[in-house]
Amino acid sequence: MFTTAQANSPHWGSVIKKKTNFYTVQTRKTDQSPRKSILRQQKYFRSPSCAVSVCVRVPVPLNGVNSMSKPDCSKKTAMSPSERRLQKELMSLIKEPPPGVSVDEESVSQNLTQWIINIDGVEGTLYEGEHFQLLFKFNNKYPFDSPEVTFIGSNIPIHPHVYSNGHICLSILTDDWSPALSVQSVCLSISSMLSSCREKRRPPDNGIYVKTCNKNPKKTKWWYHDDSV
Repeated sequence: MFTTAQANSPHWGSVIKKKTNFYTVQTRKTDQSPRKSILRQQKYFRSPSCAVSVCVRVPVPLNGVNSMSKPDCSKKTAMSPSERRLQKELMSLIKEPPPGVSVDEESVSQNLTQWIINIDGVEGTLYEGEHFQLLFKFNNKYPFDSPEVTFIGSNIPIHPHVYSNGHICLSILTDDWSPALSVQSVCLSISSMLSSCREKRRPPDNGIYVKTCNKNPKKTKWWYHDDSV
């Protein structure tokens, strides 16, 4: 920025060039002799009145919140009743798992609403030495609404109540569900169902069911007619 000013002396003419807080005045004064002149340089400190005002852009708050402010990370989001229940069941299942039942902790750490449970075939049964996996899916109404439970993986047990797509015909997963039940009780019921099986075979309607069923087994209207397996 450059500023020009006129000196107060009637004999001096001055030009001010500003680049810092100091400015230099170059003056030329005529001596008594008409042929002689003296070039003088004087430095002056810039007066505060010459300071240049600065325009600062301030962000405008949106809905009362400054858009430049950082989020308050000290506040933790409260867990829902469903999440608290799942957390409690998970800790119990990890610390004291029933025989032949274990949680895939890696899958649970990524998503609390989807669990993978490992089940081993009980010794002395048709499924001895076999290993199965169950996928539990929970909604925000759990435990008042039952979880969605299916067998997954390459080894789906061959059982009269288990379809080849992993769907399970078991009353406690739909009509007979109660909030008093838990993941552990469901696993024990499925393990007991496998252990009591006397013949490895698929349900008689397996072929047509797998082709026409909904992906969610809870949307199937099951007919529970065989309590012997």
